[in-house]
Amino acid sequence: MKIKVTEAAAGQIRAAAKQSGTEGMALRVAAKRQQDGSIEYAMGFDDEQDTDSQVDALGVSIVVAPTSIALVDGMTVDFVELQSGQSEFIFLNPNDPHYIPPTE
Repeated sequence: MKIKVTEAAAGQIRAAAKQSGTEGMALRVAAKRQQDGSIEYAMGFDDEQDTDSQVDALGVSIVVAPTSIALVDGMTVDFVELQSGQSEFIFLNPNDPHYIPPTE
């Protein structure tokens, strides 16, 4: 399993862990296919389970349950400003039929 995390996302994840007192815990990423084929995501700090797959990206430990691996493999997690003063995580995922690769 491969998941990329941008510098901006890694920094925000580390800041969120520090703020919530969950430093040292892994970030769990879950994904579920919707009826239209798109993918819905959830994230939160959690303990790793025996059946999880784990990847380290820029110092962030990410765990994924077996049911989500095929949906998240190869994606990039980024943290971007979508509107002035409003930033959020986005998932750039070629497994999502609505995915449009970013232009340089």
